[in-house]
Amino acid sequence: MAWPERLRRGTLVSRFSHHHLAVFLLTFFSYSLLHASRKTFSNVKVSISKQWTPTAFNQSAELPVEIWNANHLFPSAEEATLFLGTLDTVFLFSYAVGLFISGIVGDRLNLRWVLSFGMCSSALVVFVFGTVTEWLHFYNKWFYCSLWVVNGLLQSTGWPCVVAVMGNWFGKAGRGVIFGLWSACASVGNILGACLASSVLQYGYEYAFLVTASVQFAGGIVIFFGLLVSPEEIGLPGVEGEESAEEDSHRPLMNGAENEDDCEPSYSVQEGSAAVAQVKAISFAQACCLPGVVPYSLAYACLKLVNYSFFFWLPFYLSKNFGWKEAEADRLSIWYDVGGIIGGTLQGFVSDLLQERAPVLALSLLLATGALVGYSRSPDNKSINALLMTVTGFFIGGPSNMISSAISADLGRQELVRGSSEALATVTGIVDGTGSIGAAAGQYLVSLIQDKLGWMWVFYFFILMTSCTIVFISPLVIREIGRLVERRQARVLSE
Repeated sequence: MAWPERLRRGTLVSRFSHHHLAVFLLTFFSYSLLHASRKTFSNVKVSISKQWTPTAFNQSAELPVEIWNANHLFPSAEEATLFLGTLDTVFLFSYAVGLFISGIVGDRLNLRWVLSFGMCSSALVVFVFGTVTEWLHFYNKWFYCSLWVVNGLLQSTGWPCVVAVMGNWFGKAGRGVIFGLWSACASVGNILGACLASSVLQYGYEYAFLVTASVQFAGGIVIFFGLLVSPEEIGLPGVEGEESAEEDSHRPLMNGAENEDDCEPSYSVQEGSAAVAQVKAISFAQACCLPGVVPYSLAYACLKLVNYSFFFWLPFYLSKNFGWKEAEADRLSIWYDVGGIIGGTLQGFVSDLLQERAPVLALSLLLATGALVGYSRSPDNKSINALLMTVTGFFIGGPSNMISSAISADLGRQELVRGSSEALATVTGIVDGTGSIGAAAGQYLVSLIQDKLGWMWVFYFFILMTSCTIVFISPLVIREIGRLVERRQARVLSE
């Protein structure tokens, strides 16, 4: 039965309880708080750079030059800024490695414990990094790097766990639009981090870290005592029953096992019409062999590179290329996130209607190449730039949100692992971890290309990476379009 018919008859809505709403909100804001602490670091970089250079020490009677010399800090603001960029790269690489580990750990331990531990521990690291070191006037480059490596590993527990929990509660019907809305959590976290940091930055950057760390720690406590990992914990039916009931009318979104016999893992056993799943979690290699995992992981590496490049470099580009004030550039860059939120929601809705994801992604990414060309030639006009930026975010941020949320949940709940939730976090960790490796490498490549060739070549690079994303998912696009044609022909014959 098609998605709209289910909605009209009320079966989709009636299946959701207040527990579903609570899970949606708790997972949404838990990841928002993790993203808020990352955004805080970006927002206070100017203040940190000033504090780490001799100028700040010479102007303070409490911090003589001897303290600066003893801690081996930076002789100029440029070198301090370069080190802050190094910390970004260190964080992203450790975050990427941590995603592979966290997904495996999340499928073997209670997801609520792992998520709560990651939030609280990361909050403590952020507090030590930004607040304790400043209070004690202790400045050491290696200590900062070590803390940021640990922070990347701890923050990596967030995404695989929240996607796995959401996948446990929300089935395939309507998952695209629900996850499209839910994936706005990162953008909300960016806005929340900016608001929290700006509210106390006048007292010193250490208080910005203190506030965000405190809120994140409190959120981890709430998650530990309030989050329900799956409906089965309170006696509600899981999503497997709903998905199994729909098999007679259409195939699963990520189906394709018939062509993957060589890689089919042996952790699911079929007995008649019922699937008997083993409790044991699947291995990393088995998760990689699931149909669609490797293509989507490689595609996401290219797409997240482009998406995160906009996140890190867009305000800088607006300020340098058009000469706009930094505060204006920061506010204007929000429109990219707005486009991504709208794009992820609408594209998820369309993919629910079609019961396929890849064709929707391919069309959006194809249009994204044109949007990138248009935005690269934006005139020196804030209104036009904001409009083009929103369109670009729609076609790039939207697919990025879909792959990291709805598609990851589809991959972890496809037919081969039906009846078991022991693949969700592992698969999500693989997809997002591969994407984060691409994002980390991309930040260096963007700065290198911009310095050597200019901003226009950066946009050419983005177009190339977007095209590579289409290439990696092209086999899935062809397969799913074939299924769409078959279903259409079957409906015509039945009429």
